[in-house]
Amino acid sequence: MRRSPYWPVVSHPVLRRVLPGLAVSALGDGMSLVAVSWLALQLAPAGQRGVWVAVAVAAYSLPSAAGGVLFGRFLGGRPGAELAGWNAILRAAALAAIVVTYAAGGLGIGRYVALLAVSSLLAAWGSAGRYTLIAEVLPTEHHLAANAVNTTIAEFATIVGPPLAGLLIAWTNPVVVIALDAASFAVLALTYRLAVPRSAQRPEAPRSGWAAFAAIWRDRTLLGLLALSAGFFLLFGPFYAAMPIYVADDLDAGVTLLGVYYTAFGVGAVAGGLATGYLHRWPLWPTTIGIVVAFGAALLPLGLGAPVGVSLVAFAVGGLVWAPYMSTSMALFQRVTPPERLPQVLAANGSMIVLAVPLGTVLGGPLVAAAGARGTLLLCAVAMVALGAVAAAVRTVRK
Repeated sequence: MRRSPYWPVVSHPVLRRVLPGLAVSALGDGMSLVAVSWLALQLAPAGQRGVWVAVAVAAYSLPSAAGGVLFGRFLGGRPGAELAGWNAILRAAALAAIVVTYAAGGLGIGRYVALLAVSSLLAAWGSAGRYTLIAEVLPTEHHLAANAVNTTIAEFATIVGPPLAGLLIAWTNPVVVIALDAASFAVLALTYRLAVPRSAQRPEAPRSGWAAFAAIWRDRTLLGLLALSAGFFLLFGPFYAAMPIYVADDLDAGVTLLGVYYTAFGVGAVAGGLATGYLHRWPLWPTTIGIVVAFGAALLPLGLGAPVGVSLVAFAVGGLVWAPYMSTSMALFQRVTPPERLPQVLAANGSMIVLAVPLGTVLGGPLVAAAGARGTLLLCAVAMVALGAVAAAVRTVRK
């Protein structure tokens, strides 16, 4: 156990007190994946349910992209635990307001979406705070393992949370699940407040909403990493639009098989997250670029019309390969960014990623209409391989 790359993380006097709070909050968020859309379904007018469900799901994440820019003047230069704590407090308060408003009989669909949007305003800063805290308390050689623990907790919650939420909603209603999510964020906020000692204030970074983007633009390494991440997540977005149609039309199957595909991906992602810590001796840049290439290659069988058994295994392998990407890319940011700028740079990166996936999903609609679901899957898989190849070529030329 002590020889495990995760031992310095789970035994650290600060992180060992923070990780349980992260796990509780991740489980609450995993359950909200179902509850947010289901409550929107109940509140929306009968003829507009599809539109409002999409708006509610977007409101629970997309405003964080704006928050990553708008609050840079106020949050830049603050310690990681403080940033993550403020996000947890806002999430808890806004979700609790949904519960209270519903109990008072005043929750309409417009008010519901507005409160969801408020709850997500600091999400990019919360993510930046988690990874900044890791950089503050651990030496560089342990960053990858700590990032992997953070990612694996989130991936595991996406497997356990939705079915648990389904059971709770069947017994009660979706507001109960949102109340539990609010309580989980309150636990996380309290964890950051009590478990992390007040650290000395770092040197002040320029407090401007665009300072981080300017710093990234001036640094070719950071700019290349941001471009690689944005492209990778953008190309993954169409899978959300194409997979249901692929299962329904190309495979002539039902929603159960779609759920099996996502479960296979999630199981692979948890396994990949657990394995990430053992990659600490691998060079970070080639590993990060290799993940993009390998992920595209793993999903080629879906686009090539492989049998269901083969494509299910391929999707699980895709999850296995996907899982280390966030950990390795965050480790690169932690390694090359000056400490006083790290929260702002990570928040800027989070804002771009939050925008990339929904934008890719939206673009997936016209792609599916033009090329079909299987053609879209093949096109995106090939494009990912090409993106990784271009990144590798640029990296080689620069070296």
